[in-house]
Amino acid sequence: MNDWIQGQVVGKHQWANDLYSLQINADIQPFLAGQFTRLALDIDDQKVARPYSFVNPPDQQPLEFYFITLPDGPLTMRLIRLEIGDKVWIMPRAAGFFTLSEVPDADYLWLLATGTALGVFLSIVRTPEPWKRFKKVILVHAVRTVDELTYQDEIKSLYIKYPRQFQMIPFVSREDTDFAIKGRIPQAIEDGRLESRAGIPLTAQASQVMICGNPDMVRDTRLVLERRGLKKNKRREPGQITVENYW
Repeated sequence: MNDWIQGQVVGKHQWANDLYSLQINADIQPFLAGQFTRLALDIDDQKVARPYSFVNPPDQQPLEFYFITLPDGPLTMRLIRLEIGDKVWIMPRAAGFFTLSEVPDADYLWLLATGTALGVFLSIVRTPEPWKRFKKVILVHAVRTVDELTYQDEIKSLYIKYPRQFQMIPFVSREDTDFAIKGRIPQAIEDGRLESRAGIPLTAQASQVMICGNPDMVRDTRLVLERRGLKKNKRREPGQITVENYW
Protein backbone atom coordinates (compact mmCIF):
# COMPACT_ATOMS: atom_id res chain seq x y z
CA MET A 1 0.00 0.00 0.00
CA ASN A 2 2.98 2.31 0.41
CA ASP A 3 3.27 2.49 -3.39
CA TRP A 4 0.10 4.58 -3.63
CA ILE A 5 -0.14 8.32 -3.09
CA GLN A 6 -3.24 10.50 -2.89
CA GLY A 7 -4.20 12.89 -5.64
CA GLN A 8 -6.91 15.53 -5.57
CA VAL A 9 -9.59 15.94 -8.20
CA VAL A 10 -9.43 19.43 -9.71
CA GLY A 11 -11.57 18.94 -12.80
CA LYS A 12 -14.05 16.64 -14.50
CA HIS A 13 -15.60 16.80 -17.96
CA GLN A 14 -18.31 14.76 -19.63
CA TRP A 15 -17.66 14.60 -23.37
CA ALA A 16 -20.51 12.31 -24.40
CA ASN A 17 -22.97 9.93 -22.82
CA ASP A 18 -20.31 7.55 -21.52
CA LEU A 19 -17.05 9.47 -22.11
CA TYR A 20 -15.37 11.41 -19.32
CA SER A 21 -12.05 12.96 -18.42
CA LEU A 22 -10.73 13.48 -14.93
CA GLN A 23 -8.09 16.02 -13.91
CA ILE A 24 -6.00 15.29 -10.85
CA ASN A 25 -3.24 17.14 -9.02
CA ALA A 26 -0.66 14.70 -7.66
CA ASP A 27 3.05 14.79 -6.96
CA ILE A 28 4.13 11.87 -9.13
CA GLN A 29 7.50 11.00 -10.60
CA PRO A 30 8.42 12.19 -14.13
CA PHE A 31 6.94 10.14 -16.95
CA LEU A 32 7.24 9.83 -20.73
CA ALA A 33 4.41 10.74 -23.08
CA GLY A 34 2.64 7.51 -23.99
CA GLN A 35 3.01 5.90 -20.59
CA PHE A 36 0.25 5.02 -18.13
CA THR A 37 -0.34 4.86 -14.41
CA ARG A 38 -3.03 3.34 -12.20
CA LEU A 39 -5.92 5.05 -10.43
CA ALA A 40 -7.72 3.47 -7.49
CA LEU A 41 -10.51 4.02 -5.00
CA ASP A 42 -11.23 2.30 -1.72
CA ILE A 43 -14.26 0.09 -2.37
CA ASP A 44 -15.53 -2.46 0.14
CA ASP A 45 -12.34 -2.31 2.21
CA GLN A 46 -10.00 -2.83 -0.72
CA LYS A 47 -8.31 -0.74 -3.37
CA VAL A 48 -9.88 -1.25 -6.79
CA ALA A 49 -7.43 -0.09 -9.45
CA ARG A 50 -7.28 0.20 -13.24
CA PRO A 51 -4.59 1.46 -15.65
CA TYR A 52 -5.10 4.80 -17.41
CA SER A 53 -2.86 6.59 -19.89
CA PHE A 54 -1.93 10.22 -19.41
CA VAL A 55 -3.61 12.72 -21.74
CA ASN A 56 -1.47 15.64 -20.57
CA PRO A 57 2.16 15.96 -21.70
CA PRO A 58 4.80 15.31 -19.03
CA ASP A 59 5.52 18.97 -18.34
CA GLN A 60 1.93 19.94 -17.54
CA GLN A 61 -0.34 19.66 -14.51
CA PRO A 62 -3.01 18.71 -13.73
CA LEU A 63 -2.74 15.09 -14.74
CA GLU A 64 -5.57 14.13 -17.09
CA PHE A 65 -7.17 10.77 -17.83
CA TYR A 66 -9.77 9.99 -20.51
CA PHE A 67 -12.03 6.97 -20.13
CA ILE A 68 -15.31 5.33 -21.03
CA THR A 69 -17.70 4.29 -18.29
CA LEU A 70 -18.61 0.63 -17.93
CA PRO A 71 -22.04 0.05 -16.36
CA ASP A 72 -20.84 -3.09 -14.60
CA GLY A 73 -17.31 -1.85 -13.97
CA PRO A 74 -16.28 -1.55 -10.33
CA LEU A 75 -14.30 1.66 -10.80
CA THR A 76 -15.42 3.94 -13.63
CA MET A 77 -18.95 4.54 -12.35
CA ARG A 78 -17.44 5.67 -9.06
CA LEU A 79 -14.79 7.83 -10.71
CA ILE A 80 -17.45 9.90 -12.45
CA ARG A 81 -19.16 10.58 -9.13
CA LEU A 82 -16.04 12.25 -7.73
CA GLU A 83 -16.31 15.99 -7.14
CA ILE A 84 -13.73 18.77 -7.04
CA GLY A 85 -11.57 18.31 -3.95
CA ASP A 86 -12.19 14.57 -3.61
CA LYS A 87 -9.23 12.25 -3.19
CA VAL A 88 -8.17 9.42 -5.47
CA TRP A 89 -5.26 7.01 -5.19
CA ILE A 90 -2.61 7.12 -7.92
CA MET A 91 0.59 5.22 -8.53
CA PRO A 92 3.52 7.66 -8.42
CA ARG A 93 5.58 5.80 -11.04
CA ALA A 94 4.39 5.53 -14.64
CA ALA A 95 4.88 2.39 -16.73
CA GLY A 96 4.77 1.27 -20.33
CA PHE A 97 6.85 1.36 -23.50
CA PHE A 98 4.37 2.92 -25.92
CA THR A 99 6.60 5.96 -26.30
CA LEU A 100 8.48 7.70 -29.10
CA SER A 101 11.76 6.65 -27.51
CA GLU A 102 10.91 3.15 -28.77
CA VAL A 103 10.06 4.30 -32.30
CA PRO A 104 12.69 4.63 -35.08
CA ASP A 105 12.95 7.72 -37.24
CA ALA A 106 10.96 8.07 -40.47
CA ASP A 107 9.43 10.71 -42.70
CA TYR A 108 5.87 10.11 -41.53
CA LEU A 109 4.42 9.20 -38.14
CA TRP A 110 0.95 7.63 -38.28
CA LEU A 111 -0.97 7.57 -34.97
CA LEU A 112 -3.99 5.27 -35.24
CA ALA A 113 -6.51 5.32 -32.37
CA THR A 114 -9.98 4.12 -31.57
CA GLY A 115 -12.14 5.68 -28.86
CA THR A 116 -10.42 6.82 -25.69
CA ALA A 117 -7.01 5.71 -26.99
CA LEU A 118 -6.95 9.19 -28.50
CA GLY A 119 -5.74 10.36 -25.09
CA VAL A 120 -2.36 8.65 -25.23
CA PHE A 121 -1.62 10.25 -28.60
CA LEU A 122 -2.63 13.70 -27.35
CA SER A 123 0.05 13.34 -24.70
CA ILE A 124 2.62 12.46 -27.37
CA VAL A 125 1.77 15.19 -29.90
CA ARG A 126 1.80 17.89 -27.23
CA THR A 127 5.52 17.32 -26.70
CA PRO A 128 8.23 18.77 -28.99
CA GLU A 129 9.65 15.36 -30.01
CA PRO A 130 7.38 14.29 -32.88
CA TRP A 131 7.67 17.68 -34.56
CA LYS A 132 11.45 17.56 -34.45
CA ARG A 133 11.74 13.98 -35.72
CA PHE A 134 9.04 13.60 -38.39
CA LYS A 135 8.15 15.60 -41.48
CA LYS A 136 4.47 14.94 -40.93
CA VAL A 137 2.28 13.53 -38.14
CA ILE A 138 -1.07 12.00 -39.11
CA LEU A 139 -3.48 11.44 -36.21
CA VAL A 140 -6.35 9.05 -37.03
CA HIS A 141 -9.26 8.80 -34.59
CA ALA A 142 -11.99 6.21 -35.16
CA VAL A 143 -15.27 6.40 -33.24
CA ARG A 144 -18.86 5.24 -33.55
CA THR A 145 -20.67 8.60 -33.59
CA VAL A 146 -19.73 12.22 -34.23
CA ASP A 147 -20.13 13.27 -30.60
CA GLU A 148 -17.29 10.89 -29.71
CA LEU A 149 -14.81 12.99 -31.72
CA THR A 150 -13.58 14.71 -28.59
CA TYR A 151 -10.78 17.14 -27.66
CA GLN A 152 -11.45 19.26 -30.74
CA ASP A 153 -9.96 22.41 -29.16
CA GLU A 154 -6.66 20.62 -28.59
CA ILE A 155 -6.71 19.28 -32.16
CA LYS A 156 -7.38 22.76 -33.57
CA SER A 157 -4.46 24.15 -31.58
CA LEU A 158 -2.19 21.56 -33.18
CA TYR A 159 -3.27 22.71 -36.65
CA ILE A 160 -2.46 26.27 -35.65
CA LYS A 161 0.92 25.40 -34.14
CA TYR A 162 2.05 22.90 -36.80
CA PRO A 163 0.10 23.79 -39.96
CA ARG A 164 2.51 22.06 -42.35
CA GLN A 165 3.18 18.99 -40.25
CA PHE A 166 -0.09 18.01 -38.60
CA GLN A 167 -3.12 16.26 -40.06
CA MET A 168 -6.08 14.72 -38.28
CA ILE A 169 -8.31 12.19 -40.06
CA PRO A 170 -11.58 11.19 -38.34
CA PHE A 171 -13.45 7.93 -38.84
CA VAL A 172 -17.12 7.54 -37.90
CA SER A 173 -18.60 4.05 -38.25
CA ARG A 174 -22.27 4.42 -37.35
CA GLU A 175 -23.26 7.79 -38.83
CA ASP A 176 -22.99 9.38 -42.24
CA THR A 177 -20.98 12.61 -42.35
CA ASP A 178 -19.52 14.90 -44.99
CA PHE A 179 -16.07 15.01 -43.35
CA ALA A 180 -15.20 11.64 -41.80
CA ILE A 181 -14.23 8.34 -43.40
CA LYS A 182 -16.97 5.75 -42.92
CA GLY A 183 -15.98 2.37 -41.53
CA ARG A 184 -12.91 0.86 -39.91
CA ILE A 185 -9.25 1.79 -40.09
CA PRO A 186 -7.89 -1.53 -41.45
CA GLN A 187 -10.36 -1.58 -44.34
CA ALA A 188 -9.51 2.03 -45.22
CA ILE A 189 -5.83 1.13 -45.34
CA GLU A 190 -6.51 -1.92 -47.45
CA ASP A 191 -8.65 -0.13 -50.01
CA GLY A 192 -6.50 3.01 -50.15
CA ARG A 193 -8.96 5.50 -48.66
CA LEU A 194 -6.72 6.46 -45.74
CA GLU A 195 -3.70 7.21 -47.92
CA SER A 196 -5.89 9.09 -50.39
CA ARG A 197 -7.25 11.29 -47.60
CA ALA A 198 -3.80 11.90 -46.13
CA GLY A 199 -2.20 12.58 -49.49
CA ILE A 200 0.89 10.55 -48.62
CA PRO A 201 1.81 6.87 -48.95
CA LEU A 202 1.83 4.48 -46.02
CA THR A 203 4.95 2.46 -46.78
CA ALA A 204 7.67 0.64 -44.88
CA GLN A 205 10.29 2.91 -46.44
CA ALA A 206 8.81 6.18 -45.18
CA SER A 207 6.50 5.42 -42.25
CA GLN A 208 6.32 4.61 -38.59
CA VAL A 209 2.89 3.51 -37.32
CA MET A 210 1.73 3.56 -33.70
CA ILE A 211 -1.57 1.73 -33.10
CA CYS A 212 -3.59 1.92 -29.90
CA GLY A 213 -7.17 1.02 -29.05
CA ASN A 214 -9.66 -1.77 -29.55
CA PRO A 215 -7.73 -5.08 -29.70
CA ASP A 216 -9.65 -6.11 -32.84
CA MET A 217 -8.60 -2.92 -34.62
CA VAL A 218 -5.01 -3.30 -33.43
CA ARG A 219 -4.83 -6.90 -34.64
CA ASP A 220 -6.55 -6.31 -37.99
CA THR A 221 -4.57 -3.16 -38.75
CA ARG A 222 -1.29 -4.88 -37.97
CA LEU A 223 -2.17 -7.73 -40.32
CA VAL A 224 -3.02 -5.32 -43.15
CA LEU A 225 0.24 -3.43 -42.64
CA GLU A 226 2.28 -6.63 -42.51
CA ARG A 227 0.86 -7.63 -45.89
CA ARG A 228 2.29 -4.34 -47.16
CA GLY A 229 5.76 -5.22 -45.92
CA LEU A 230 5.75 -3.38 -42.59
CA LYS A 231 6.83 -5.35 -39.54
CA LYS A 232 6.57 -5.06 -35.78
CA ASN A 233 9.10 -2.78 -34.18
CA LYS A 234 11.44 -4.54 -31.74
CA ARG A 235 14.43 -3.19 -29.88
CA ARG A 236 16.78 -5.75 -31.38
CA GLU A 237 15.06 -5.70 -34.76
CA PRO A 238 13.61 -2.26 -35.61
CA GLY A 239 10.46 -2.24 -37.69
CA GLN A 240 7.61 0.13 -38.47
CA ILE A 241 4.67 -1.00 -36.28
CA THR A 242 4.36 -0.21 -32.56
CA VAL A 243 1.17 -1.40 -30.85
CA GLU A 244 -0.70 -1.23 -27.57
CA ASN A 245 -4.11 -2.69 -26.75
CA TYR A 246 -6.27 -0.31 -24.73
CA TRP A 247 -8.15 -2.82 -22.65
